[in-house]
Amino acid sequence: MKTILRSLLLLFLLAFSLQSCEDQDDVDSPANLQVNDFIWKGLNQYYLWQEDVPNLADDRFNNQDALNSFLSGYSEPENLFENLLNKPISKFPKGEAIDRFSWIVKDYTVLEQELQGTSKNDGVDFRLSYKPGSTTDLVGYVRYIIPNSDASKKDIKRGDLFTGVNGTPLTISNYRQLLLESEGYTLNMAQFNGATVEPNGKSLSLVKTTLDENPILINKVIVSGSHKIGYMMYNGFYANYDTQLNEAFGQLAAQGITDFVLDLRYNGGGSVKTATRLASMITGQFKDQIFAKEKWNAKVNAAYETEDPESLNNRFVDNINGTKLNSLNLSKVYILTSDGTASASELIINGLAPYITVVQIGDYTVGKNVGSVTLYDSETFTKIKVNPNHKYAMQPLVLKIVNSAGFGEYTDGLKPTYEQLEYVPNLGVLGDASEPLLNTAISKITGAAAKKVQQDRGKTLKTFIDAKSINGIRNQMYVEQAPEGLLKTLNKQ
Repeated sequence: MKTILRSLLLLFLLAFSLQSCEDQDDVDSPANLQVNDFIWKGLNQYYLWQEDVPNLADDRFNNQDALNSFLSGYSEPENLFENLLNKPISKFPKGEAIDRFSWIVKDYTVLEQELQGTSKNDGVDFRLSYKPGSTTDLVGYVRYIIPNSDASKKDIKRGDLFTGVNGTPLTISNYRQLLLESEGYTLNMAQFNGATVEPNGKSLSLVKTTLDENPILINKVIVSGSHKIGYMMYNGFYANYDTQLNEAFGQLAAQGITDFVLDLRYNGGGSVKTATRLASMITGQFKDQIFAKEKWNAKVNAAYETEDPESLNNRFVDNINGTKLNSLNLSKVYILTSDGTASASELIINGLAPYITVVQIGDYTVGKNVGSVTLYDSETFTKIKVNPNHKYAMQPLVLKIVNSAGFGEYTDGLKPTYEQLEYVPNLGVLGDASEPLLNTAISKITGAAAKKVQQDRGKTLKTFIDAKSINGIRNQMYVEQAPEGLLKTLNKQ
């Protein structure tokens, strides 16, 4: 119903905007400008910071000819896209960036697959960090191995280090070429040697396959005294796994858990709808109350506020397409985080905070309080009647999201209740009660003393990038699709 309302409510939106451009439809964009035309019009309509980019102004071009003249100055669509963003991180990498997460792809099929957890992958989820004392040389360490992957059949595990690929040392300038642009490669392994990382002479060959990653890596119950502690490591908000997620919560509920630890330390985000469902599974007692509220750019938001403000609300639910949710009805949840926890993961923490006690253990999160949508080259920017001449699609930031109390200002990251860093020489086994972050959560639940762990930030490896970002998934929080029907008015420029 919400999608239908979004499809209908905004037909009038630009009757009053872009009036100075009302003749643009009189001239078609040339074939060689179709992608560029799609980029400009999509960003002009939906981009969160449209008002802050002069070249996206509604009155920037008097007609389509003027727009075409501007677009012809860009031979590469990617360059146009970057130049139309509001201080993108690609151009402002030293902390001045405003837009850190919008992106564009040449093939929307790959994008769609990645947003649902499918990618060309060897199964090693890793993080690249700077080698101690260097600002250019990198070291990778394994965070976890994806089941049913090539890596799952090889001698490689969490905590293993590598410093080269195919005999070439990893650096900030070659890592993409070495790790992304091939169907397979050989990792040159390494080890800690005191305060340094050194090659150990071992190597491991890996092959990429089309891999579906179930985001539920671990789901188990840990008994500690009188406590039955549910533990779930959840690594991506992939909507096509929502049924399995509900089943996993059913398993926890059937075992009568008393406490719950949700591990989001390697979760870069995903679907807002899935986040709303997950929050509803953790709770259950807040059906129909607001979990999160969306704020789009001024002209889109104004139309929503006028015609159907309810479409801006994401409310707690009690079912998935008619199937009852397996909710835990908890009043407290323990959430494990890292500096890679982002987007929909942060939405879970922030959205639950007004309703239940959220105990966050780990590091500060990324600080992504904005969401995107996939835009296609069609009249409605959905996949309906998409332009058959190319497969470009955009994933621009289109909305900011806040909780029911109106709070959403956490661009510096969400501060943990108990700060605890991951120290690579002592990562531990995921899901084991002695693993440092989980052990701390158990100690907070039971009152037992936690294991003493390394907490000197200066002795941790400084993060550069992780495997999900390299593969293109980035730190995502997205709504399912743009409101249909909006562009029928918008394109009359």
